[in-house]
Amino acid sequence: MAQPLLKIENLRTYFYAHSKQAFVRSVDGVSLEVGQRETVGVVGESGSGKSITAMSVMGLISGGPGVIGGSIHYASDKVQKNLLEGLENYVQLEEGNGRVLTVKKDESGWQKASEKLMAGMRGKEIAMIFQNPRASLNPYITVGEQITEAVRLHSGISAVKEARERAIHWLERVKIDSPRLRYNSYPSGMSGGMCQRAMIAMALSSEPSLLIADEPTTGLDATIQSKIVDLLQELKNETGISTLLISHDISVITRLSDRVAVLYGGAVVEYGPASQLLDAQAGFKHPYTAALLASVPNQQKIRARANLQAIEGEVPDTINTPPGCRFYARCNQITPEIRDKCAAIHPELKDVAPGHQVRCWRFIN
Repeated sequence: MAQPLLKIENLRTYFYAHSKQAFVRSVDGVSLEVGQRETVGVVGESGSGKSITAMSVMGLISGGPGVIGGSIHYASDKVQKNLLEGLENYVQLEEGNGRVLTVKKDESGWQKASEKLMAGMRGKEIAMIFQNPRASLNPYITVGEQITEAVRLHSGISAVKEARERAIHWLERVKIDSPRLRYNSYPSGMSGGMCQRAMIAMALSSEPSLLIADEPTTGLDATIQSKIVDLLQELKNETGISTLLISHDISVITRLSDRVAVLYGGAVVEYGPASQLLDAQAGFKHPYTAALLASVPNQQKIRARANLQAIEGEVPDTINTPPGCRFYARCNQITPEIRDKCAAIHPELKDVAPGHQVRCWRFIN
């Protein structure tokens, strides 16, 4: 197999909650890959670690304590590096009884080393579009000027006129109405959908190898959501850009993803081809994935006027990590044969089909 563009291994990103006087394991051992020209969807409930994973890849997590371990290997035609190389030398971790007791970190040294590793990466090699496009744009600078600045910073084009034409070109490619007129618009004078198109234009204007889309349709009405999804699909077909797509909306994940990673409690519980993982009738399915799919409305449920299935219980507290399966307290597929294991031992990701992995004792002999 070809070398993946992005390979995340055992990523751990923790934060200190002052209100609880304890460390929160927002991302706790996430591993996944994004291949060339591939879209990998990351899905899960709020608090599962999706956005923190993306921000860790972008180097947007601050030093205290932030990313404390793992590796993020990036390999494009121009750049091959581990974006976390050597950062573990700035961290000392003490754990016990399912809790992180202390994290001693040279925050200044870690931050300087991280910025050095990310030099020339953000915007140029890896671009990101965020959940709230209006908040991500500078309200005091026109949209066109912001895209022009991104072009001049990351594409090697220094001439203002040439950069301006390239910005307008990308506004046209994202199908924003009257692109030359919108070039001079401020974010406050544009709708949420138009701001999202402008953000996509800015992200792609430097032709990065990897696009991270963090909840790109959140806050938009259904019609605009569908148009943004269509736009992302069209741009992927045209440019061949690899994409890490983060969403809690399974319909968006279904339409755009080649592979899918399901996150729960800061860890990947299922990972595999979208055609298998999102097929409700497939034989191999993590109980959490099955519950997510059962909670999505479809034509059959609407015709039958059936109630949607809710996932009982709450997302686990990642301060006190349970010793067993993190979905144990909410799972409705536990059998007597595996109950003790589910309660006491955290399962590993197990291959259940070629390229398809599930973290569940039901599939481990």
